[in-house]
Amino acid sequence: MARMHARRRGKSSSVRPARNEAPAWSNTDKAAIEKLIVDLRKEGTSASMIGLVLRDRYGVPDVKMVTGKSIGDILTENKVSSEIPEDLRDLMVKALGLRKHLGENPKDLHNKRQLHLVEAKIRRLVKYYIGTRKLPAGFTYKPENAEILLSR
Repeated sequence: MARMHARRRGKSSSVRPARNEAPAWSNTDKAAIEKLIVDLRKEGTSASMIGLVLRDRYGVPDVKMVTGKSIGDILTENKVSSEIPEDLRDLMVKALGLRKHLGENPKDLHNKRQLHLVEAKIRRLVKYYIGTRKLPAGFTYKPENAEILLSR
Protein backbone atom coordinates (compact mmCIF):
# COMPACT_ATOMS: atom_id res chain seq x y z
CA MET A 1 0.00 0.00 0.00
CA ALA A 2 1.30 3.44 -0.85
CA ARG A 3 1.87 6.28 1.55
CA MET A 4 -0.59 9.15 1.68
CA HIS A 5 1.70 12.11 1.01
CA ALA A 6 4.70 10.47 -0.65
CA ARG A 7 5.29 8.62 -3.87
CA ARG A 8 6.65 5.45 -2.35
CA ARG A 9 5.43 2.27 -0.81
CA GLY A 10 5.27 1.69 2.91
CA LYS A 11 6.87 -1.10 4.87
CA SER A 12 4.89 -4.16 5.72
CA SER A 13 4.27 -4.66 9.41
CA SER A 14 3.86 -7.57 11.76
CA VAL A 15 0.57 -9.40 12.07
CA ARG A 16 -1.07 -10.77 15.20
CA PRO A 17 -1.26 -14.53 15.43
CA ALA A 18 -4.65 -15.89 14.38
CA ARG A 19 -6.44 -17.20 17.47
CA ASN A 20 -10.03 -18.02 18.31
CA GLU A 21 -9.64 -18.06 22.08
CA ALA A 22 -7.39 -16.42 24.62
CA PRO A 23 -4.20 -18.25 25.63
CA ALA A 24 -4.19 -20.19 28.90
CA TRP A 25 -1.73 -17.82 30.58
CA SER A 26 -3.80 -14.69 29.93
CA ASN A 27 -6.16 -12.86 32.26
CA THR A 28 -9.69 -13.74 31.10
CA ASP A 29 -11.95 -12.26 33.78
CA LYS A 30 -14.36 -10.12 31.72
CA ALA A 31 -15.76 -8.03 34.56
CA ALA A 32 -12.33 -7.26 35.99
CA ILE A 33 -10.98 -6.25 32.58
CA GLU A 34 -13.94 -3.95 31.90
CA LYS A 35 -13.53 -2.36 35.33
CA LEU A 36 -9.81 -1.86 34.66
CA ILE A 37 -10.57 -0.21 31.32
CA VAL A 38 -13.05 2.21 32.88
CA ASP A 39 -10.72 2.99 35.79
CA LEU A 40 -7.77 3.64 33.49
CA ARG A 41 -9.90 5.92 31.33
CA LYS A 42 -11.07 7.89 34.37
CA GLU A 43 -7.40 8.42 35.24
CA GLY A 44 -7.00 10.08 31.84
CA THR A 45 -5.38 7.27 29.86
CA SER A 46 -6.15 7.13 26.14
CA ALA A 47 -7.75 4.06 24.57
CA SER A 48 -4.56 2.95 22.83
CA MET A 49 -2.55 3.32 26.03
CA ILE A 50 -5.19 1.31 27.89
CA GLY A 51 -4.57 -1.55 25.47
CA LEU A 52 -0.83 -1.34 26.04
CA VAL A 53 -1.20 -1.21 29.82
CA LEU A 54 -3.54 -4.21 29.80
CA ARG A 55 -1.11 -6.14 27.63
CA ASP A 56 2.04 -5.28 29.56
CA ARG A 57 0.87 -5.13 33.18
CA TYR A 58 -2.18 -7.35 33.36
CA GLY A 59 -1.48 -10.06 30.78
CA VAL A 60 -4.40 -9.38 28.45
CA PRO A 61 -3.14 -9.98 24.89
CA ASP A 62 -6.37 -8.95 23.15
CA VAL A 63 -9.31 -7.26 24.87
CA LYS A 64 -11.73 -8.04 22.06
CA MET A 65 -10.92 -11.74 22.20
CA VAL A 66 -11.57 -11.89 25.95
CA THR A 67 -14.57 -9.58 26.32
CA GLY A 68 -16.10 -9.77 22.85
CA LYS A 69 -16.03 -5.95 22.66
CA SER A 70 -13.37 -3.46 21.72
CA ILE A 71 -11.96 -0.96 24.20
CA GLY A 72 -13.85 1.84 22.46
CA ASP A 73 -17.15 -0.04 22.76
CA ILE A 74 -16.57 -0.64 26.46
CA LEU A 75 -15.80 3.04 26.98
CA THR A 76 -18.94 4.18 25.16
CA GLU A 77 -21.10 1.71 27.10
CA ASN A 78 -19.83 3.18 30.36
CA LYS A 79 -20.10 6.76 29.01
CA VAL A 80 -16.45 7.62 29.55
CA SER A 81 -15.34 7.92 25.93
CA SER A 82 -13.98 11.23 24.67
CA GLU A 83 -16.06 13.45 22.43
CA ILE A 84 -13.23 13.74 19.88
CA PRO A 85 -11.84 10.46 18.47
CA GLU A 86 -8.32 9.66 19.59
CA ASP A 87 -6.63 9.71 16.18
CA LEU A 88 -8.14 13.11 15.39
CA ARG A 89 -7.10 14.42 18.80
CA ASP A 90 -3.51 13.25 18.26
CA LEU A 91 -3.35 14.95 14.87
CA MET A 92 -4.68 18.17 16.39
CA VAL A 93 -1.99 18.04 19.08
CA LYS A 94 0.63 17.55 16.37
CA ALA A 95 -0.74 20.50 14.39
CA LEU A 96 -0.69 22.72 17.48
CA GLY A 97 2.93 21.76 18.14
CA LEU A 98 3.86 22.54 14.55
CA ARG A 99 2.08 25.90 14.73
CA LYS A 100 3.96 26.77 17.91
CA HIS A 101 7.25 25.77 16.26
CA LEU A 102 6.46 27.83 13.17
CA GLY A 103 5.65 30.82 15.36
CA GLU A 104 9.21 30.69 16.69
CA ASN A 105 10.80 29.61 13.37
CA PRO A 106 8.82 31.21 10.54
CA LYS A 107 11.33 30.29 7.82
CA ASP A 108 11.16 26.56 8.48
CA LEU A 109 9.67 25.51 5.16
CA HIS A 110 9.86 21.76 5.76
CA ASN A 111 7.68 21.95 8.84
CA LYS A 112 5.39 24.43 7.12
CA ARG A 113 4.71 21.75 4.51
CA GLN A 114 4.30 19.17 7.25
CA LEU A 115 1.70 21.40 8.91
CA HIS A 116 -0.23 21.58 5.63
CA LEU A 117 -0.15 17.79 5.34
CA VAL A 118 -1.26 17.24 8.94
CA GLU A 119 -4.12 19.71 8.59
CA ALA A 120 -5.19 18.00 5.36
CA LYS A 121 -5.35 14.72 7.29
CA ILE A 122 -7.37 16.43 10.01
CA ARG A 123 -9.89 17.80 7.52
CA ARG A 124 -10.17 14.39 5.86
CA LEU A 125 -10.77 12.69 9.21
CA VAL A 126 -13.33 15.31 10.25
CA LYS A 127 -15.26 14.66 7.06
CA TYR A 128 -15.17 10.92 7.77
CA TYR A 129 -16.26 11.26 11.40
CA ILE A 130 -19.11 13.59 10.49
CA GLY A 131 -20.28 10.98 7.98
CA THR A 132 -20.15 8.23 10.60
CA ARG A 133 -21.82 10.53 13.16
CA LYS A 134 -18.98 10.39 15.66
CA LEU A 135 -18.74 14.17 15.38
CA PRO A 136 -21.64 16.63 15.19
CA ALA A 137 -22.70 17.78 11.72
CA GLY A 138 -21.53 21.37 12.19
CA PHE A 139 -18.04 20.47 13.40
CA THR A 140 -15.19 22.25 11.61
CA TYR A 141 -11.50 22.25 12.41
CA LYS A 142 -10.12 25.70 13.08
CA PRO A 143 -6.55 26.03 14.35
CA GLU A 144 -7.59 28.93 16.59
CA ASN A 145 -10.19 26.82 18.39
CA ALA A 146 -8.23 23.56 18.46
CA GLU A 147 -6.41 24.38 21.68
CA ILE A 148 -9.67 25.19 23.46
CA LEU A 149 -11.25 22.03 22.06
CA LEU A 150 -8.38 19.84 23.25
CA SER A 151 -8.32 21.29 26.75
CA ARG A 152 -11.81 19.90 27.47
